[in-house]
Amino acid sequence: MFDLMPFGRHDRNFMRAFDDFDRNFFGDFPDMSKAFAGFRTDVLDKGDRYILEAELPGFDKEDIHIDIDGDYLTVRAEHNGETKEERKDFVRRERHYGSYARSFDISDVCEDKITASYKNGILTLTLPKQEGKKKETKSISID
Repeated sequence: MFDLMPFGRHDRNFMRAFDDFDRNFFGDFPDMSKAFAGFRTDVLDKGDRYILEAELPGFDKEDIHIDIDGDYLTVRAEHNGETKEERKDFVRRERHYGSYARSFDISDVCEDKITASYKNGILTLTLPKQEGKKKETKSISID
């Protein structure tokens, strides 16, 4: 029957069989590469400062770590959890672990004046720009 398909629609790609198997087996799960890519952030340029807003729902403030290494600021969030429920008929025990990290270039930010707050699952960083430091525009010639 597959040989009766019009020319151009017949695809015998071997790897597609594995993709179709995954799709049929796992159903409509979201693309896992997107699910674990990191957390969503918005970076706003307010003229004299940047505002970075990171979505970290479900994390406690103590689970979030902000580090500066050279010209990079890294936001890392990690939590472990365990649910244990025992009743007369059954025992249920579940564990979960989540860890995310993202790094940002802060080469034009005044590191000493960075402030952070966390409210309702949103981490907000205020990153004041360094005064008087403007990036120079350069042209590079092609040999």
